[in-house]
Amino acid sequence: RWTRRSLLRLGTAAALGLGLIGTTLIAPPALAQTSPAAWSKLARDLQTVLGAPTTPAINWAKDINGVRYVKVLVMATPGSESELVALRAAVMAGGGTVFYRYMSVHALLVILPASKVGDIAARSDVQAISPNRATAKTVSHLEYASGVMGVRSVASTGFSSGLNGSGVGIAVLDSGIAWANKSFVDAAGKTRVKAAVDVQRAGDAILGGGKSWKLGVDYAASFAPGSAKLASLEALIKTTGSTTADLYGHGSHVASVAAGVGFGLVPDATGMAPGANLYDVQVLDSKGVGQMSDVLAGIDWVLYHAKEYNIRVINLSLAADSTETWQTDPLARAARSAVAAGITVVAAAGNFGVAPNGAERYGTVSSPGHDPSVITVGAANTRGTAVRSDDSVNFFSSRGPTRGVSVDATGNRSPDNLLKPDLVAPGNRIVGAMATDNGGAGTVRRFLGASYPALANGSGLATQAAGKTLMTMSGTSVAAPVVAGAAALLLQANPGLTPPLIKAILQYSAQPLPGASLLQQGAGLLNVEGAVRLAKALRTDVKTAVEAGSIAAGANLLAAGQALPAPLSTLNGQAFNWSRVATVGGNQLVSGDALFSKYQPVYDHRLTWARNVARRSSVVYWPAATGVAANTYVKAVADVQPTNQALVTPGVVAASGLLGSSSWLGQTGAFTPTATLSGWLASGSGLILSEGLILSEGLILSEGLILSEGLILSEGLILSEGLILSEGLILSEGFILSESGQPGAPNPND
Repeated sequence: RWTRRSLLRLGTAAALGLGLIGTTLIAPPALAQTSPAAWSKLARDLQTVLGAPTTPAINWAKDINGVRYVKVLVMATPGSESELVALRAAVMAGGGTVFYRYMSVHALLVILPASKVGDIAARSDVQAISPNRATAKTVSHLEYASGVMGVRSVASTGFSSGLNGSGVGIAVLDSGIAWANKSFVDAAGKTRVKAAVDVQRAGDAILGGGKSWKLGVDYAASFAPGSAKLASLEALIKTTGSTTADLYGHGSHVASVAAGVGFGLVPDATGMAPGANLYDVQVLDSKGVGQMSDVLAGIDWVLYHAKEYNIRVINLSLAADSTETWQTDPLARAARSAVAAGITVVAAAGNFGVAPNGAERYGTVSSPGHDPSVITVGAANTRGTAVRSDDSVNFFSSRGPTRGVSVDATGNRSPDNLLKPDLVAPGNRIVGAMATDNGGAGTVRRFLGASYPALANGSGLATQAAGKTLMTMSGTSVAAPVVAGAAALLLQANPGLTPPLIKAILQYSAQPLPGASLLQQGAGLLNVEGAVRLAKALRTDVKTAVEAGSIAAGANLLAAGQALPAPLSTLNGQAFNWSRVATVGGNQLVSGDALFSKYQPVYDHRLTWARNVARRSSVVYWPAATGVAANTYVKAVADVQPTNQALVTPGVVAASGLLGSSSWLGQTGAFTPTATLSGWLASGSGLILSEGLILSEGLILSEGLILSEGLILSEGLILSEGLILSEGLILSEGFILSESGQPGAPNPND
């Protein structure tokens, strides 16, 4: 029931689609014909806007000739016809427009009259409908702090030898990369930004300007390799060598953290993988803002070209304030499709760990970081020192669990409650490239550097040389590329790793920070030295064997002549034990040598498992043709529900049972300090699984850690059910200078 009180409670932010805790939205009178089952398919924020008395000022709703229209993503039911011909026809018959048919998700981007959304939702070939939400940026000392110097050395020229990511492609979906900055050159002085595209040039419908709200047109079509339509699109979005690359300035900094070269300046700004190739996929504009459709199109571009360019890692230092479950959220599904294609996807957790009044907030992980298949990264504060004993989790770093909500046909709402983040990485006052003009003198600062001089005028940065401009930034958007670069190093050390195996390695070898729980830091602080040693001990054909179906559950995972390394590291003169824990199934904690001595079916990148849900994806490639090699260009990604599937083998240690029920006050369950759990595992605690974990007839019996909704009432802890933010944008992600969040006002504790 829509009352004045409920609408006032929604306020400005709620008009943008952010959920109300404990409130059930039902179809308003204007949409009374919509069945409960169809209404439950609509995202919470879409329900809000459909029922609002006036059309809110947001990017995905508009009045045209007195009629309210919405721009939405229609997610097709798994198994639906690949071209979605009937669904497209239904949209057209309803007075809408079909803008795009994606391959990373089985979905359409469409415009619909608000009154027709329920009719489309009622179709059996529609699984869910989401608004085309806005997205935004989430915002070397680094080499020492992350443990990279344990795996490489630096020449006097500033270029690294040893593991530096050489040959591995990292796609950065952001505001662009200022390719002319010396951070992005190779030893020969040539740029490592191998290709650049701006998918916003194509707009919502491979169109621009006012045509993006044109009605009654179906633009969707297949982009076959070699086709004139594909060539036209590629020519439209190509920006390689552009003099206007990265007008905002966020993407350049992110890219340099992942793969920048320090070029001998003080302070040194070398990134994690300074030999990696970079692929600039611009999805945010000159103000750091974009739309979900642009990010999906960017992921599509990476999927299509991944094998051609050997793109093995995607960095997403951006987020949308989705209240949807990972199962239907479009960004999550697209990221999952990229993982299914063998691409490691790294996402920022978000910067919402602290409320405006200073209170800690849980359940604030953003989309697509709430998806179980991606590596979700929180931010650690290194205190500006190389030693790790004083490191801590940043106050702003978003806490788990994930709070995306699924709604069944009867209207019952169930939060996902998955354990996130997966780990933390340095994300406080990290030095990296500052974007300037890419032609002329190379000294004209882009938006962030020009608008916030304090970013560029930190310690040692007062004098800026042309082409070598630097600035400092903080946030999980900076921590994410630290892990993306680390993933590139692991893939250089062992090209056969799958994305879920990379996640397990990074978690297992992480260092638990004292006092921080599983929901604050995941497995702990990134430890590149330990992760590389573990990766080198494993077979180099795992990914190939998985895709060929030639590796069985429990098969030997160790490389010939290799043994598992000791689970401890010494960095910068300090020794520490690894966490020895990894997350599987969204809320299951596992440990033990069998995790890496034996092949675990959860390392299949085409399998997604979270709690009692399992999905298996299949990647379809365009067939071989003249000038087109087989299994090169992705055509579509589809998924089904498997009925029988081994998940974890016997011999793996189940650690969830050590923690008890979740209590914030008691620091048990999901609130257990990671260091405490790690200590128990090091002493031999935990249950050795005698039968493993198995999906049988579509059911997974083991529940893992469960967060009771009673926590909200009994312990004074509020678990967020969606981020309440203005304009649907996560605006605090880009340029937090300190934990106070005030540019130019350093926190003395940082």
